[in-house]
Amino acid sequence: MNPKEPTLGDPAALTEEQVIGYLKTHPDFFEQAPHLLSEINVPHPQSGQAISLIERQASVLRDRIKSMELKLADLLRHGQENDAISACMQRWVRGLFLHADPASLPRVVVDSIGKIFTVPLVGIGVWRPAALLAGQDWVVSPTADYVEQIDGLRLPICGPASLSGAARLLPEAGRDAQSIAVLPLRVGAAPEAFGVVVLGSPDPRRFAPDLGVAFLERISEIASAALSKCVEHHGQSQ
Repeated sequence: MNPKEPTLGDPAALTEEQVIGYLKTHPDFFEQAPHLLSEINVPHPQSGQAISLIERQASVLRDRIKSMELKLADLLRHGQENDAISACMQRWVRGLFLHADPASLPRVVVDSIGKIFTVPLVGIGVWRPAALLAGQDWVVSPTADYVEQIDGLRLPICGPASLSGAARLLPEAGRDAQSIAVLPLRVGAAPEAFGVVVLGSPDPRRFAPDLGVAFLERISEIASAALSKCVEHHGQSQ
């Protein structure tokens, strides 16, 4: 035996670390002395009553199993939510593909986002319409600083209704909105936006500033691609 290896010959000379080290290096210890599993008592983690090592180990395993079951249930819930979102996205994209009238397409985008993704308030504004569509109600004439703000958005942004003047594109000019998401519309990688979609909610946390925008980015990209047929093109990158 290694002279430095702890032994159980003199318990008074052993430290807690030595006992732990001994049991780790001798995993067959309780096989050689199985009676100890029922003779050594330890406190129950909840009641404090003395229980055997076997009972304590069973309690630890039950807690671990419960924790794993909760994690599995959480993973299943997230999976179901992701499946539902994917189904909604597929249904939305299919509807946009099938809609052939450019003049009414922006309103279809607004209505479908509201229905499919359960968004209470949705608005849209386009400021570079194709010549034949210039008189539509979704065409706006924004100020230069407003356009510059939307041009500067490479990703959607979320926050309070005061975040952007785009909130006025919502129904009732955004009067009932407590939080909004602003989604720029652009053709491919073009630096200039041709419009904006605004999502709003009376719930201040629905589009909170700390909300992840990956899903909103997908909506922005799909809406931009669908609506590109409604705008003038000036040689932007597709």
